[in-house]
Amino acid sequence: MSSTITEAFVQQYSNNVQMLSQQKGSLLRNVVDVENVVGKHAYFERLGAVTAVKRVSRHSDTPQIDSEHSRRRISMVDYEWADLIDNQDKIRTLIDPTSNYALAAAMAMGRAMDDEIIAAVTGTAYSGETGSTAVALPSAQKITEAGTDGLTIAKLRQTKEILDLADVDPSLPRSFVCSPKQITNLLGTTEVTSSDFNTVKALASGEINSFLGFNFIVSNRLSIASSKRECLAFTNDAMKLALGQDIMTRIDERNDKGYALQVYVCMTMGSTRLEDEKVVSVQCHEA
Repeated sequence: MSSTITEAFVQQYSNNVQMLSQQKGSLLRNVVDVENVVGKHAYFERLGAVTAVKRVSRHSDTPQIDSEHSRRRISMVDYEWADLIDNQDKIRTLIDPTSNYALAAAMAMGRAMDDEIIAAVTGTAYSGETGSTAVALPSAQKITEAGTDGLTIAKLRQTKEILDLADVDPSLPRSFVCSPKQITNLLGTTEVTSSDFNTVKALASGEINSFLGFNFIVSNRLSIASSKRECLAFTNDAMKLALGQDIMTRIDERNDKGYALQVYVCMTMGSTRLEDEKVVSVQCHEA
C-alpha cells in the first residue's frame, strides 16, 4: 500500500477520495489510427503514388509501371501498475478506495499512451522488409526557431503550406498539439482588430478548438529542450497506434500479503509514424 495512505485515516472523516489535478487519460488516442495487433512486432504496408503514361500509338505495348511498396514496423512495449489496499486501510479510512486507485492507474496508462504517440511523431521510424531501416523525420517537415518567437500565425500558415504542398488530402482531419504557452503566444501575435485575434481568443477560452484547418489539442507532455518546445501537426492517418492489449484491470486478493486487495493495471502498445509528409514539427520558444 502506498505509504501516503495514512493521510486519509479517519481524523477528517471524509467519505470521498479527491483526485488531484492530472491529465485524465489520453488526449491523442482519438486523433490517430488505432489497430489491434498480435505479436512482438507489427508491420504496416504502404503504397506510394504512381504516374499514368500517355498512350502514343495503336497496338502499343502495355506499360509496366512499378508501384512503390514499403512498410513500417512497430515494436510493442508493455506498461503496468499495481498497488495494495489492506483491509485495515479500508476500516481506518471509512471508505473503499479500490475503484479510485484503478481509475488513477487507468489515467496513468492513458498518459503513457500519449507519450508513445508523441515520441513516434518525430522520432525514428523503422522501414524495410524486416523493419530494420531507420528513417528520421526529414528536415523539410520541420519548422525550426532560432530566435525567441513562440507559436505564431505565420508558423501555422507555414505548417499548412507544407502539408498542402505534399498533396495531403485536405479532407483528412488535421491535429495541432501544443502547450498552453503557445496558445498565449498566439493571442500576443495578433492585432485586436484582426479576425485572427477573435478566432484565437475563442480558441483560448475553449469556445472552439479549430483554427486554419487544425484541431488544437493542448498538452503538457510535449518535449522541450534549450527553451524550445516541439509542437506537432499531423493528420489522423499519419500516426498508427497498435494495441496488443488495451488497458486491462484486475483486482484480486493476495494471500501472500495478508489477503490485501491488489489493484493491477497493464497494457501493451506501440506507435509509429506511417507517412513523413503528413507530419510537421514546429519549434516554438518557451522560456
